[in-house]
Amino acid sequence: MRALLAVLGLVVTAGSASAEPAVVDVCAVTDQRLEELSGLASDGGRWFAVNDSDNGRLEIQVLDRTCAITRTITAPTNPFDVEDLALAPDGTLWAADTGDNGKTRETVALHAVSPDGSTRLHRLTYPDGKHDAEALLIDGSGIPHIVTKETIGSALVYRPAAALNEGAPTPLEQVARVSISTTTTTGGPLSNSVVTRLVTGGAMSRDGRVAALRTYTDAYLFPVPDGDLAKALESDPVRVPLPGEPQGEAIAFDPDGTLLSASEFGRDGTSSTVRAVAGAAALTVPPPPTTTTTTDAPAAASGEPAPPADEPGSPWPVVGGGAVALVLVGALVRRSRRRRP
Repeated sequence: MRALLAVLGLVVTAGSASAEPAVVDVCAVTDQRLEELSGLASDGGRWFAVNDSDNGRLEIQVLDRTCAITRTITAPTNPFDVEDLALAPDGTLWAADTGDNGKTRETVALHAVSPDGSTRLHRLTYPDGKHDAEALLIDGSGIPHIVTKETIGSALVYRPAAALNEGAPTPLEQVARVSISTTTTTGGPLSNSVVTRLVTGGAMSRDGRVAALRTYTDAYLFPVPDGDLAKALESDPVRVPLPGEPQGEAIAFDPDGTLLSASEFGRDGTSSTVRAVAGAAALTVPPPPTTTTTTDAPAAASGEPAPPADEPGSPWPVVGGGAVALVLVGALVRRSRRRRP
């Protein structure tokens, strides 16, 4: 079994699995309007991106598949620190104005830009003090979830405790914790392993059945089979290394399940690269259970079942005392103001 997993490019550890599919460069972002690219979303034909800077108004850049900006969507609201971008099932673009490095904000905000161009501003308050957050997930029901960037302990997940209100701040409630361990993947703005566990972006698959969180160096894919995002984020994810990104903060899914990632510009200040992992969403799907047919007549006559090859009742093959493995199905691809964490 371990030899098979090695061939499939899967590294098995207790309670989780690490997939190592190809990460392919798609195109270079060279436009200075995205020098501090922090959020990314996709509708399949276009990409949407936000810059981590304050120009006095909200700006969402529309990119073609060559990374060229073709249009700028503007809103009259003046954000404080936009850190992520999400595309909801109804076509609304949600900008997460949730950055707070100095822990000074009394409220954070979500800017909702509808396809008709109208904009709604929703202010939010945490129940337990101030947090810096750079990841936004919109679940299948359209409910926003904010994931914090914690330097100590687990990342915290919050969602509105009531319906969003444009007239007054909406209280948030904590619904989950996300435990991310240190990895050896290279990248990030500092030569310190702490950057490998700071959550810097989030994305949901088009069908809402896979959630992705990223750090400066890795992506983590969580299956959401029943729509319960909070519960899913406390389960064991599949880790996909994204090595070599100087300050990786953006992540998105194409509708076909391809995972996209991008960084702020590198140290030379000239460009960054959008990269893709084809078929990434399928990495969280367990293989179908296998049916074992026995011809052992004495065993059948005695009524005793044949010994299972893996843990009974589970669709996941089990290796080494409960470690979970995934089987990779199909061909993978041929592939803030710049801040310290």
